[in-house]
Order: sequence, then structure tokens, then C-alpha cells
Amino acid sequence: MNLAWSPYSSRFLAYLALVMLATGAASAADDPNWKPLFDGKTLKGWKITNFGGEGEVEVKDGQIVLEFGSSLTGITYDGEFPKTNYEISLEAMRVDGNDFFCGLTFPVADSHCSFILGGWGGAVVGLSSIDGRDASENETTQYKKFESGQWYKVRVRVTPERIEAWIDDKVWVDQEITGRKISTRSEVNLSKPIGISAYETRAALRKLKFRELPK
Repeated sequence: MNLAWSPYSSRFLAYLALVMLATGAASAADDPNWKPLFDGKTLKGWKITNFGGEGEVEVKDGQIVLEFGSSLTGITYDGEFPKTNYEISLEAMRVDGNDFFCGLTFPVADSHCSFILGGWGGAVVGLSSIDGRDASENETTQYKKFESGQWYKVRVRVTPERIEAWIDDKVWVDQEITGRKISTRSEVNLSKPIGISAYETRAALRKLKFRELPK
């Protein structure tokens, strides 16, 4: 018997963990409860957000392209959406520019919040806002180098107790919200209830979808 691959060896247990992780990831990706928010061809179900000074928005090659704005360009969902116990997922890319290429605004019970990727000069990740403090100055604030031309998978989960957020399946936010004031910055109020915006940056979006979670 090869002891290195016995049921109790560290090598076997590590292999088993990788298999379980891969199986779980595949199951999540194939979950039939995911519902598309973008048909890949049109902006059906969305409207261009009237920020004032916004750039053009077009659908091209299965992507929603947000052109440079002065300062924000974005889209807002024009349909019903749950307020809690849900996940929303998409892929986003900074095509050109130096600020946030994905400001995802979403409902949190009777309020809203935004998950920011690449803000404040290009690297800030976090929620805007927690107790009146935005993504650059609260406990969710982190920093990440984002490469232009690279797709990043974004996922946000909202439950009555928490907001969780992932980038490329790595947890970046795990925020307890019980007793906390959750809000958005005034600049993105027009993104409610669901919206994605970019700040003085050309961005691309694809694979937008959501699923409701068991209560």
C-alpha cells in the first residue's frame, strides 16, 4: 500500500479537499436558480443612468460597454428585485482609465449599498457606505491592483445579517450589518435599486445574473 495516498495521509486529504472545492464551485456555477439579468445582445431590462455628463453605453460582442463619462456612466435595472436573501454576480473589466470600473449598487432591506472595485485612484475595494463612511474609510476598505483588459468575477450576497462580496471567488467583504446604517453616496442614488457605474473610466460588463436564497 502506498502510504502517501492512504485515507489518512496529508496528501490524500489535500487531494480530497481540492476535489470537494472544485465540485462545489461547479455546482454553484450550474445552479439552475441563477436568473440572467443581461441577454448578451440588448439592454432589455436596463436603462442608461441619467447622471448628467454620462458617456455612451452600447452592447457589443456580448458585453455592455460603459464609455468615459464626466464623471459617471452607468446602467440601472428597470425591474423588480429582492431586497434581501439574494446573490448577484457579474464579470467586469477596466478597459481604460484609472478609477472604479464597477460600482455595483444593490438593495439591503429598505436601504441600498455599493460595492466598489478600483476607486479613489484605482485600487480601493469596499462598501459605500457603512455608518456614513464610504469605501475609502470604513472597516471594509482594502486595496487591490486591477489590470486593464482583465475580467474580474464579482459576486455579492445580501442577507438580513450580513453583506458578503467576492472577487474571483476570494472573499473581500464579510460585513455584519445588524444595527449598522447602510447607505449609498449621493452620486449613485440614481443607480437604485440595482445599478452598475464607472467613474471617468471605460468599463465592460458581462454575465450579469442573480439568484434568491432560502430564507
